[in-house]
Amino acid sequence: MSSSAPAIAVLGSTNMDLVAYVPAAPRRGETVTGREFRTVPGGKGTNQAIAAARAGGSVTMIGAVGEDEFGPRLRAALAGSGVDTAGLRTVPGPSGTAHIVVDDEGGNAIVVVPGANGTVTGLAPGDEERIAAAGALLLQLELPMAGVVAGARAARSRGVPTVLTPAPARELPGELLSHVDLLVPNEHEAAALTGHRDARPAAEALLERVPEVVITLGEAGCLYAARGARPLTVPARRVRAVDTTAAGDTFVGALAVARGEGRAMPEALAWAAAAAALSVQRPGASSSMPRREEIDAVFVKDLQEAR
Repeated sequence: MSSSAPAIAVLGSTNMDLVAYVPAAPRRGETVTGREFRTVPGGKGTNQAIAAARAGGSVTMIGAVGEDEFGPRLRAALAGSGVDTAGLRTVPGPSGTAHIVVDDEGGNAIVVVPGANGTVTGLAPGDEERIAAAGALLLQLELPMAGVVAGARAARSRGVPTVLTPAPARELPGELLSHVDLLVPNEHEAAALTGHRDARPAAEALLERVPEVVITLGEAGCLYAARGARPLTVPARRVRAVDTTAAGDTFVGALAVARGEGRAMPEALAWAAAAAALSVQRPGASSSMPRREEIDAVFVKDLQEAR
């Protein structure tokens, strides 16, 4: 295992999450009374960047915030977790926002308003060099597709592995997939991409397009598949979920760090699963993400209990 912090670049969204906690989510046309409201820095890009930094990575964020009051708060949240924000542009107009309803079962419903994220249609000066200096590039789909493709193309040209979280689910252009090394959908995104509701045939279909796949399965854990290898299932830790927002992003950020440290895939997946299990026991997105020492403690405990 490498002793130095893995260098990770994240090209993605930065949003302020406006989170309402309710006993049960409202149905169409219904008004319900919430019990709490919070503003929490989020966005899939920011979430993955903070998760990776707290897990021990040396992380650079590439994206955009607006000139509104949320912009400085979002930048400060990233910097406060140790993320390099030199690649985070400030553009005219509002920052991105995500409007989230969380119920007492820990489930959520989310409306994302892109704001400044919608301006990231390509790379800015210096971004390609930031990607080239990394050991991996993390991508998601809350930016314009042109910007995501530009980042993936730059990574491939510089020999940097790419990890794509295909969320929100949408049709993926062939050029993007041709530059992706590891695809990490959840079970619903995998079904949307392949038409297969079962994870194993979905993974087989995705391997025709990318070399490696991890399908996250919520309480059932995750399924890893790679070309020429037998599929591997890693169980999830049994916990009581308080808020599942950003659990997948926590998993991806921690997984990127584990892979960057040279851990074997079974261990990397189990370590990332421990991070995700910690995150769902706390409210919020970036605010729920565990630090490295917490992940290590849970991981070691799980190893001891498995013996």
